[in-house]
Amino acid sequence: MKREYDDIEKLRSQRRHKRRKKQIIKRRIILGSMMVAVIVILVGGLILVKKLVSPKSDETKAAEETTTDESIEDTADEDATIEVVVDDEDSQTDPQITVTVESGEALEVSDLVASGAGENSSVTYGIDVSRFQGTIDWAQVASSGIDFAMIRVGYRDSSTGEIKEDSNAKYNMQEAEKNGIKVGAYFFSTAITTDEAVAEADWVADIISQYSITYPVGFNCEGFENSTSRQYGLSVDERSNIAIAFLNEVSAKGYTPMFYASKNELAGDAKWKTSTLEQSYKIWMAWYNQDTSNIANGPAYDGKCAMWQYTNQGTVAGIRQKVDVDVAYFGYDGTATAQDTSEREDATADIEVLMNFTEVNETVTAKSQTNLRDIPSQGADSTVMVTLMNGQTATRTGVSTSGWSRVVYNGATYYAVSSYLTTDISAPAQTTESTTQTTETTTSGFRTKFTDVSDTVTAKEMVNLRSKPSVTDEDSVVVATLYAGTNIPRTGINNEYGWSRVEYEGQVLYCVSSYLKVVE
Repeated sequence: MKREYDDIEKLRSQRRHKRRKKQIIKRRIILGSMMVAVIVILVGGLILVKKLVSPKSDETKAAEETTTDESIEDTADEDATIEVVVDDEDSQTDPQITVTVESGEALEVSDLVASGAGENSSVTYGIDVSRFQGTIDWAQVASSGIDFAMIRVGYRDSSTGEIKEDSNAKYNMQEAEKNGIKVGAYFFSTAITTDEAVAEADWVADIISQYSITYPVGFNCEGFENSTSRQYGLSVDERSNIAIAFLNEVSAKGYTPMFYASKNELAGDAKWKTSTLEQSYKIWMAWYNQDTSNIANGPAYDGKCAMWQYTNQGTVAGIRQKVDVDVAYFGYDGTATAQDTSEREDATADIEVLMNFTEVNETVTAKSQTNLRDIPSQGADSTVMVTLMNGQTATRTGVSTSGWSRVVYNGATYYAVSSYLTTDISAPAQTTESTTQTTETTTSGFRTKFTDVSDTVTAKEMVNLRSKPSVTDEDSVVVATLYAGTNIPRTGINNEYGWSRVEYEGQVLYCVSSYLKVVE
């Protein structure tokens, strides 16, 4: 009986084992089928997305319209397989899904699905900047409530065709990111072929790869109707196809593409194939002097607009120049991760960014005395490192049209106001006593010889307006800052020391003449 019982139990055990095995196989088949379905849906979705973000030329579209579903299927490799590997249900590891592609390379399915920072429909506010905003204090920008910054990373020279990096691109991306501002990027293109456009996009993808690029990567193209532009003579279709090539490559590199142009260029397909571009890409539109009282609802524009650059005269804490201000009709739940997470070099600001220095090599001394500063600025952001006295010599290595000299003194590089320097090493020290004028003494309380003039001036870029014609006197304070485009009357000039007397908002003030230009 015992053996018979054992045989029965053995048989029962075998049957239970067979049932369990069938259940496991059944579950695996169901799971496998479900995962195959998921993969098919994902791949199908990717194909659809690719079609949506990859507009073709008219010639390509015409060719595709004649393509049948059968001919598309014929392009597939008959031996290509989709292999689904499902771990045992009792395994502690996560299920793994592997796709075997034609080349035999195994890819994680997650690699086929674009991941990002979670775009949402929030209205967000930002700026777009380049080297022309100088050295930006990004901590102050962050405190002003700015959500994002579109940063110019480079441009293609409109005459030579050379791709050049914006000298403050890496510094701006680094510091914006460090201060919690979400970053986007843009490139100024003068490509004349689609191959050049792809090369531009690849260059951009490389330079931004180590930074957290959450907002889109924009294509910016202007000045193409100037006879000096290498793009002069390109048709609307040709330019648009160049833009599309850039945007598609940006998408292929894993970033969100965006097309930038002015409202007048966009409306009615005037300068671009807007009706085609807006179907597949975010549109970043520049349109100034419009009613912004209800800005969250977007501009009164008939076309699509994902981002609106509504002024180029914005004033933002931490930026000394005027700046473009933008509103985006989208936002992000998080911040994207840099595609290249390897250690990157610490970027520094280009302190000569707005100076346009011409290289020279000459020995100079102070006419009387002059401060040597760490950066070419008289503002609070600069520090006086040493004072150069008449008779002490330095090597001048650069001269800027903005009125600054780059000098090397005791092995260190500094900056000085050019008008305070002279190449006449033997010249005796000049004093303000030798340039007295009774009328100036009487009216201003200090003695500096000014010749009366009557013209209108503005800043070449920007210039400080001071209470006295001096940057060394403690009681010479900066009263205001004049920016390019704001015109004021000049009533006097001192060519010996390089100062101008001007009138600004009812006040008589003084500034360095070399920072000004006459308004014709």
